[in-house]
Amino acid sequence: MTGDKPTSGSALLTWMPVAVMIVVAAVDVVAGPGVGFLPLVSLGPAFAGLVGGWRRTVLIGSVALLLCVVLGMYDGLFEERRGFTAMASVGGVTGVGIAAAVMRSRREAELASVRSIAEVAQRVLLRPVPRTAGPLQVAVSYTSAVAEARIGGDLYEVVASPHGIRVIVGDVQGKGLAAVETAAVVLGAFREAAHDEADLVGLGERLERCVGREVDGEKFVTAVLAEIGEGHEVTFLNYGHPAPMVVRRDGTSDFPEPPAYALPLGLGAHDGDAPEPYRVPFGPGEQLLLYTDGVTEARDARGSFYPLGERGADLLQAPAAHGALQRLREDLVRHVTGPLHDDAAMLLLRYHSHGGAKERAPA
Repeated sequence: MTGDKPTSGSALLTWMPVAVMIVVAAVDVVAGPGVGFLPLVSLGPAFAGLVGGWRRTVLIGSVALLLCVVLGMYDGLFEERRGFTAMASVGGVTGVGIAAAVMRSRREAELASVRSIAEVAQRVLLRPVPRTAGPLQVAVSYTSAVAEARIGGDLYEVVASPHGIRVIVGDVQGKGLAAVETAAVVLGAFREAAHDEADLVGLGERLERCVGREVDGEKFVTAVLAEIGEGHEVTFLNYGHPAPMVVRRDGTSDFPEPPAYALPLGLGAHDGDAPEPYRVPFGPGEQLLLYTDGVTEARDARGSFYPLGERGADLLQAPAAHGALQRLREDLVRHVTGPLHDDAAMLLLRYHSHGGAKERAPA
């Protein structure tokens, strides 16, 4: 969120109507009545109607009319029709500006309502993850490419099931409300199946059936499923998603690839190979970062991708998991030097040597 201080651009627009009227008045006084600058005083309420509210437009229009009367009397224009014509011009432009300001205010109120509803929907969809789950510390970061709506198509969830800690991070094709609807289907199915299915393959098959049944055939979801049980290892199931990053105790990192990449969820009807589960060592002192392609495909001004493999391990060495992930997100934003072109979700699992209560914390 931005602060309360106005930006230089907004301050310029705020004072532009006043500046225009001052300039027109000065030029009219210097040039004299023969040039005919007086009707240009109407530019003040015209600009006010574009950038201000209707009350401010009324105020600027009243000042413009008063200025028009004073200059008209000074120039002696009311002895002929030119003075009244200038006043009619200012009055007409002021009326149009007031109408434009009222219509814009209504549209802005409607947009604010839509944004608020979208934000609430996103919070309901992406519930706060537990700060700790068994032997894991959990942190999450989500940045939507649709900044105005604060809503996007990436998804994540952490579930402590009888079969272990189960995690999903996914990326829905597309953006906006349509992507949120698809993400809701996937997350609803995952939250239920994570408790019911005994193995990760069964969980993935259930998600595939649900997405294929509920989602339009043109939509798909790349996703990676992870399961951390009692042993010091993590099991992955990858549906066309970027490989996770594992940071070892010595600070090195690797990106364990699946034996073969499967089609994303929702495309199972295309007779692709089912994903094969694969296990990776994961023990105390190590970290697991699951993310969407909005992270690795973020480009700087020269078109270079974000070097997660080069910077990620060092940035994730902060003492607290949330602080470490915040450092990584800030570095990603600095790399792009502007708004992200795609949603970027990151979920960090940090393995520590003791369990803890499941404290709910905001993402």
